[in-house]
Amino acid sequence: MNRSVIILGSARGDGETFLLANYVAEQLEIPLIKLNEKNFGDYDYNYQNQDDDFFPLISEIIENYDTLIFATPVYWYSMSAIMKRFFDRFSDLIRIHKETGRQLRGKRIAVISSASEHELKDGFLMPFQESAKYLGMTYTSNVHGWVENGALPEPVIARLNSFCSRFKEEI
Repeated sequence: MNRSVIILGSARGDGETFLLANYVAEQLEIPLIKLNEKNFGDYDYNYQNQDDDFFPLISEIIENYDTLIFATPVYWYSMSAIMKRFFDRFSDLIRIHKETGRQLRGKRIAVISSASEHELKDGFLMPFQESAKYLGMTYTSNVHGWVENGALPEPVIARLNSFCSRFKEEI
């Protein structure tokens, strides 16, 4: 059984990154969660934001999925702000929701990225890889693409199909 989910971290829920993520979601027949439809704040050292959407969302993700595919546009050589905020909130799982955080161990991470450039710059994937390592998760793979005239060009479709094929072999 495929217990995977795509977590879309884009300011636009229907933008270019969504086109890539949705293509993969359809190919793999997995759900897609849009972070921009959730209400969660920045990490707070005083934990004053415990009533927002983060903890229920991450609890649902941990309970129902073994592979988390993070989809993000590349903003200034890094993940999007909303994706970074989501990752920052993992600190809640290390400090105050430790039992929930421990349940991340053994889960897998993959990444879908999009930008106008056809190749990722060195270092973009490091936060995903190191976060996986720190949390006891396994970083598996990534795919990068772009959109031309509102559509996925053939080279991107080929990359996405290859990603999906490798992904299916791994699960």
